[in-house]
Amino acid sequence: MIRLHHVQVSCPPGGEDAARRFYGAGLGLVEVAKPPELAGRGGVWFRGFDDTGAVVAEVHVGVEEPFAPARKAHPAFVLDSVADLEEVAARLTGLGHPVDRGEWASFPGYCRVHTGDGVGNRVEILADLPGRRPEP
Repeated sequence: MIRLHHVQVSCPPGGEDAARRFYGAGLGLVEVAKPPELAGRGGVWFRGFDDTGAVVAEVHVGVEEPFAPARKAHPAFVLDSVADLEEVAARLTGLGHPVDRGEWASFPGYCRVHTGDGVGNRVEILADLPGRRPEP
């Protein structure tokens, strides 16, 4: 069995506060301490937890110099419901992150939006449409 441990995205030097605003305040992920061996490199880590406390998402934001935002490659986060997606989209919009709904119905079984994480990295957010996902 293979599992995904984390996704890493980059930010420019000093971009940690933009990451906190997007991944923490916007998406609702929890900032976690980096291991002491890695803390000196800058950046910030976030985790998402399910109702049992299990980690279900982890994002590492690393400092990169020179920095170039990822405009095509991106993490995609899945929310439990369309209502949750609407809530997160509204929160992100309120924080100044434009939400693009142009691909809302383009992925069978899901609705989705795209946004940027505050330093220009592309991020996708999806919601499962129960009973609408095609069989594999």
